[in-house]
Amino acid sequence: MHRIVVFLSSFVVWCLLVWPYSPVSNGWDGQSLWAGVAASLVVTLIFGDMLTRSPKMLLNPARWFWFVCYVPYFAYAVVKANLEVAYLVLHPAMPIRPGIVKVRTSLRSDAGLTALANSITLTPGTMTVDVAADGQLYIHWIYVKAESERDATAQIVAPFEKFLKRIIE
Repeated sequence: MHRIVVFLSSFVVWCLLVWPYSPVSNGWDGQSLWAGVAASLVVTLIFGDMLTRSPKMLLNPARWFWFVCYVPYFAYAVVKANLEVAYLVLHPAMPIRPGIVKVRTSLRSDAGLTALANSITLTPGTMTVDVAADGQLYIHWIYVKAESERDATAQIVAPFEKFLKRIIE
């Protein structure tokens, strides 16, 4: 059952990325659809057991709602961080304060920790260095604004965590 959900999810993502329907050419592009079926089949065969342990989660509309809310927030966070890093790099004095801070998360699943670590790393100015199983992450921060674990967690982890809890866990 879970492989069917992985296949269908992969195919839907393929169709959203490629958009094989064109009203101008009067319909569906068969080659794109068959390529999507083939790609989804490969993804399912190779990664089917790894992608989800409970496929019913993928069918939960509340999780999809929070995912749709997370995407624009993540885009906002990336743009904001890009502007901050650009300011630091372009400033004549280059006022950086690099360091590694320890933060905590309440996410416990592998998928949740991975999504959080990747969200932090994809945001310019921060990079996840290590993830411990007990919910501790070590983050390299280009400009350390908070040295205490609690304050650093509030600034780096909390904004992403509130969405990821609802999406993944």
